[in-house]
Amino acid sequence: MILAACTGGQKQAPDVTTAPEKPPQLVLQETTFAALPNWGSDNFAGFADAFGKSCARILKGDPAKKMGALPQSGTYGDWQPACRSFVNGAPTDLKTFFETRFTPYAVLADNEPNGLFTGYYEASLRGSRTKGGVYQTPLYKRPDDLVMVQLGDFRDEMKGQRIAGRVIDGNLKPYESREQIVNGQWPHNDQVLVWVDNPIDAFFVQIQGSGVVQMDDNSVMRIGYAGQNGHVYYAIGRELIARGVLTKENVSMQSIREWLTSNPSEADTLMNTNKSYVFFTQLTGEGPIGGEGVALTPMRSLAVDRSLMSYGLPLWVDIKGSNTTPPINHMMVAQDTGGAITGPVRGDVFWGYGATAEAAAGTMKSQGQYWVLLPR
Repeated sequence: MILAACTGGQKQAPDVTTAPEKPPQLVLQETTFAALPNWGSDNFAGFADAFGKSCARILKGDPAKKMGALPQSGTYGDWQPACRSFVNGAPTDLKTFFETRFTPYAVLADNEPNGLFTGYYEASLRGSRTKGGVYQTPLYKRPDDLVMVQLGDFRDEMKGQRIAGRVIDGNLKPYESREQIVNGQWPHNDQVLVWVDNPIDAFFVQIQGSGVVQMDDNSVMRIGYAGQNGHVYYAIGRELIARGVLTKENVSMQSIREWLTSNPSEADTLMNTNKSYVFFTQLTGEGPIGGEGVALTPMRSLAVDRSLMSYGLPLWVDIKGSNTTPPINHMMVAQDTGGAITGPVRGDVFWGYGATAEAAAGTMKSQGQYWVLLPR
């Protein structure tokens, strides 16, 4: 069976993608569990927790409501029986659960099964609640006048797409760009959540969408995505490639950061080519929180193109390894999205928090494919 859905496009994510001139169509091709590479090898560690969080959300949904942008994912009611019966058990029990209740479909971009998989992580920063000394760079709270519009609430064909702005004289107008906000050319300079000690760290936490701030009083503040100014995300790595500074082969978060650090007089200009700006909130409890609204699980949460794929869907991934990252062949859950994550076969692996996660996520540029599991 071949199933098809139409493409569209728009969390921030790694800075290494290029947009296709003509967006390919997402195609689902029915297959079998036996055809999945290394099916049966997964110990499901962490996955059951991740999928359980998505199920808890799904069980609260209106049974008649559509699951999301992927038409074949059906309604919440189609998923609720499986979620009600889902329990964390032995790997063999979980394997049987999916083989009994789900059918796998290969996700294709037109007829191409392979695509780009990158990584992201929970950033680490140093900060203070007050401005002073090295703490001169603000991270802002979401301003009260920011209006974010999910266009899919108005048109089904716009599922996963959004705009943002400010209402002026009854009309929604574009919000200030990143350059205007960081230069103080907007009305909310007093809405600072935390002051950090490095403007490059401040830029990258906006790309990652979440972070842990080690405060000057020895406390810890976890911050998460609270909104975005509505401007389209632009990968500054693409700009450095266009300038001939980097190549597609060596562009990575680390190489971009190295260039910014080595060229302080040009760093602001380069960062401002990305007009997108992210606002943050302080998180309490488990985190970070992904676009689905649930806490992300390292190596089990995948960011996808929300205009094509629905949140909460279980996925089998087969991602090739590299010199810096191991191959990934196991179950994941579509729980997040990103400004750079566009296209049918495109994913962003959440690696977690810490130096190891940062090193792996920052260099990950792997080819791979994935399958979506849909209830029978």
